[in-house]
Amino acid sequence: MNILVTNDDGIHAAGIRALAEAMAELGTVTVVAPDRERSAAGHSLTLHSPLRIFELHKGWYAVDGTPTDCVNMGIHNMLPVTPGLVVSGINHGANLGDDVTYSGTVAAAMEANLMGIPAIAFSLATLEPSIHFTDAARIAVQVARQVIANGIPPDTFLNVNIPDCPQDKMLPPLITRQGKRSFIGKIVDKTDPRGRKYFWVGSEELQLNDEPGTDFHAINRQHVSVTPLHLDLTNHKSLSILAKWTF
Repeated sequence: MNILVTNDDGIHAAGIRALAEAMAELGTVTVVAPDRERSAAGHSLTLHSPLRIFELHKGWYAVDGTPTDCVNMGIHNMLPVTPGLVVSGINHGANLGDDVTYSGTVAAAMEANLMGIPAIAFSLATLEPSIHFTDAARIAVQVARQVIANGIPPDTFLNVNIPDCPQDKMLPPLITRQGKRSFIGKIVDKTDPRGRKYFWVGSEELQLNDEPGTDFHAINRQHVSVTPLHLDLTNHKSLSILAKWTF
């Protein structure tokens, strides 16, 4: 199997090295990742400037674009055949609940899903320095084996969050739904030494709604969380209500 590996932390991140090395057990790995950190890039494409590719060494390519760009470039321009699997990560930091909409890690898997390729996003649930990327990569291989053996339902990709601990301390994976978070969204405004205003987004502590069955609930109890996602953002429950409107 040909496997495309990407991320949003950049090609030099510890997580992508661990993931690429682990995925080599399953097939031929090609790494196509941003040349620098692109966290919170979401599902963005580079449309108004050219993209450049830099080969770091055999099978490892840096792109001066977003994670979505990397998946597009890898599939359409760089791999000799369409990959059988796309894996993204291992992100340094969880991608849980509503935050998946901002995540470049998740967006890379989403882009592969749009092309009909099985895809998985992997994240290590910590923002602190971690020594557990290798443990997380072993979990990633286990999940990838399940995908290879069983496939993924149509129009579905997986968002996998992994506790920051040794593998033998992790509890079994749970199939979860996307949770919700409460975020005041405070923006701090200050003045720099030259007297100019600047703003810092995301300074408030997240408040997670720890409901059973959610990705938050699983990770808080050191389970691996496996959440099936898809791109249909339609609020189907609202269709019948809005159908009564008169235009």
